[in-house]
This record gives sequence, structure tokens and C-alpha cells, in this order.
Amino acid sequence: MNDEQRALLRSLPKVEEVLRSPRVRAYSDRVAPHIMTGAVRASIRAARAALLDGETPDTSVDAFAALVACRLRTLLEPSLRRAVNATGVILHTNLGRSVLAPEARAAVAEVMAGYSTVEYQTDSCSRGSRHDHIEQLLCALTGAEAAMAVNNNAAAVLLAFAALAQGREVLVSRGELVEIGGSFRIPDIMAQSGARLVEVGTTNRTRAEDYVQALTSETALIAKVHPSNFSITGFTQCASVIELKVLARAHGIPLFFDQGTGLLLSPGRPLREAVAGIEDEPSVRELVQAGCDLVSFSGDKLLGGPQAGLVVGRADLIARLKSHPLARALRLDKLTLAALAATLRLYLAAPEKAAEKAAEKAAEKAPEKAAEKAAEKATLLPPAVRMLTRTPDELKPAAERLARLIIEGAGEAQALVSLVEEVSFAGGGTLPGLGLPSWAVAIQGVRGGVEALFARLASSPELPVVGRINGDRLLLDVRTILDDEELELTAQAVVACLAASEKPS
Repeated sequence: MNDEQRALLRSLPKVEEVLRSPRVRAYSDRVAPHIMTGAVRASIRAARAALLDGETPDTSVDAFAALVACRLRTLLEPSLRRAVNATGVILHTNLGRSVLAPEARAAVAEVMAGYSTVEYQTDSCSRGSRHDHIEQLLCALTGAEAAMAVNNNAAAVLLAFAALAQGREVLVSRGELVEIGGSFRIPDIMAQSGARLVEVGTTNRTRAEDYVQALTSETALIAKVHPSNFSITGFTQCASVIELKVLARAHGIPLFFDQGTGLLLSPGRPLREAVAGIEDEPSVRELVQAGCDLVSFSGDKLLGGPQAGLVVGRADLIARLKSHPLARALRLDKLTLAALAATLRLYLAAPEKAAEKAAEKAAEKAPEKAAEKAAEKATLLPPAVRMLTRTPDELKPAAERLARLIIEGAGEAQALVSLVEEVSFAGGGTLPGLGLPSWAVAIQGVRGGVEALFARLASSPELPVVGRINGDRLLLDVRTILDDEELELTAQAVVACLAASEKPS
């Protein structure tokens, strides 16, 4: 430590000096004294560390008061809040994946208003199981004997391996040892479960015979993992569910399928009719019918509900999962259960009945716009599923309106606003390579560049708007803008940010 550093360290203000500054005292009616003191001490510690690293921070009381005020403001303002997704990525993991349906939001509001029957049976006036709220629904929708839910699909896989194969072997194709979001990998999850991974076949070709050769007396489970976030093309082969079912039955070993995406719709339902390229995506019901003993999948992907990991299958195997100690650690809370159950109920109606019901609701509220509203709500399926089915012809009017609102509001602001044909994606590690033709509003020629406009929009204190940058253009894809209100709010945010970019810095 040199003399200059010693002098700077001695110049650091005392805690009391910073606490007495008007900028910090302004928070005294909203923040407890010990919290304010902690913020001051944390700022001084950070400055001391910076000085020792050779930096020369401002050590004045005013500078520290500004830092502390920023810390306190960060504590008081929620960082988790609503945002507009204008990226065109429907299941955007960073933006919360699936948007909950109105029915799911209402169910959450009802349950959070007071006490609830999360583990209480009203018919017998006795303790119940939280699995009861979703088990019958999942069984009816998938054809499985039993079902349960945990907090995400990785947890479901972990629980299945731990309950059924701890200390024993699980066979998995090398081509299915996937990595999911956040660098979590199937081999890592298996290691945490206590099961031993046995890799079968090669990366691009795995046959049923490869599983046969890998079988030993220690084999507890055959696992198949759906490659939901990547695709292998070319010289490829994989063992079918039918082949693996025959093999599993012959050796008395359960067949576990990690389906991942949560596609519940059967062939002929709206999603498969409307989205070209989804035909090869296996639905959960099809996998159960094909003979999988257990199938796990996500609640917040193609299912369109809250974050959850769902497992359906044989009753004896589900019972083992429910009784495992990890089941309690991974269980869902009452709010997620309410949202999940409400989402699952949306799938109970036949598609034509759902369309009729949507039209009836629209006619009751606004008879003159009944046809228009019925077109907007062709089914009562969750918003994420509806977004997948929206056609370019449906999306173009929304893009035209957004562009018009921006142009009218921006006035003389220096920016070129235009309509462009774009491609949206499912996202969330779902339907890799599937591009959905869409429309977006492109903004370019902005003072300071589109990167600055993108950052200003994304950090808007009123309502963050997240688009995407393509070259020298900021794109706002209307596929993922939820409704007219959100479209208007998006336009207002863009106009405000364009006006701010015109001001000299």
C-alpha cells in the first residue's frame, strides 16, 4: 500500500456523516435505520476494496450519499415486474416463458386471497394431498393411471431417477445426453440422483440392439430423452418407443420418457393443424398410449401454464415417486397448483366447443365486435399456444397499427419506421428450427444508434419493452405482444424513448 492509497483510505467518510446527508435521510420514512446503516457500510467496504485494487473512487460524502441512495432505491423498487415481449420468441425463458391464461390468473387470485384447501379434503373433512388438485386432470388428458407435479421438469427427472434407480444403472442414448438451460446436463442430474449413467450407442445412431448389449442385472431404468432444444440431421437413427417398450417389458424394467415440452394436444387439435413442422413432436398422450411407463414434461412450455414438472404413468411407479423424500423438497406451492389446474381445465373442452364458447362470451360483451373477438379467441387454449397458431394475415394489422402509432407519436423524431416480414420462434428449448412467419415493426436511423434505443426501452421504469436487434434495426415482433392495450403501451414507450434520444446528452 502506497502513501496515496493510505491518504484515500483515511478520507473515507464516517458512517454517521453519510447517514446525515439529505439524500440518504430522504429514505428514513421508508427504510428502517439498521437497513440504511447497512447500506452505508456496504458502500464504504466496496470503496475500500476498490482503493486497495488501485482504483481512485470519489470519497466525498455526496458521492457516498448518491451510492447509498441508489442501493436503497434498488431495495425498494421491485426488479421482478411486468414487461412487454416484442422479441417474437414465445416461450422466452428470460421473460418468464408461458403467459398465464385469464382463467389461471383468476385461480391464483382466488387462492391467494385467504386460506385454501391445498391439503384439505372438504368431503371427508380430513387431511388431503396436494397432488389431488391436478392428478385426475392429468390422467384424463393423458390416459395415464396416475400423475404428480413438482417444481420443474429437471426436478421431475431428478425425482424419477432417485426414486427408481438410486445406486443402480440407467440406460440413455449418447445422442440424448442433452444440456438444458443454465448449463444443466442430464448426466449431472443423474449423478445428483445417485443413479449410474450407462451411455448407449453413438451420438448420431443408437439402435435397440445397443440397449440390449448394455443391459445388466444392475439396470433399473431405460430412459429416453426428447431432443426438444436441438436437432440432429443426416446419417441418424434412434430406437423407437415401441422397440424400447418391447425390450423393457421383456426384462421387467420401466421405460421412462423425458418429453420435456409438454405437448398435450392430440393430432387434429388446433396446434397441429395450424403449425407446420410440429407433426413430429410427440404428445404426452401418444407416449403413454405407446407404452411408456413414465413420462415427464414441463408445465410452462407447450402446455402454456406455470413453471412445473409433471410426471404421468403407472400408478405403482408414481406412488414410489410421491413417497420419496425428494418429493416434499420439490413440491409445488398452492399458487402454482391453482394456476396449473386452471390451465389443464382449458384442455378439457373439444376445440369446436371452445370456439363456440369464445364467440358466445365475445357476443355478450360486445355484440357488434363478436366476429372479430371470436377470431381473436379461436380456442380457449392458453396464450402461448394461441401465439403459436397466429397466422401472418392475423398479425399484419397489429404491426400496421403499431407502426402508425409510433409514427404519429414520434412526430419529428429522427427515425425510420417500417413494416418487415420476420420469423418468430417457439423458444424455451422447444421446437428447434421451427420458424413461424410473422410481422414486425423495424426502427432504424435513430440518434445514438439502435443499441441505445434497445437499452432505453428495456430499462423503461414504467414498462420495460424488450425487442431484438438485427443489424442496424430494432425489431418489434407483434406475435408476442399480447393485446391492443399492450400494443398501445409499446408504442408509447417507443415514442418516449425516441424523444429522449433526440435530446442532447
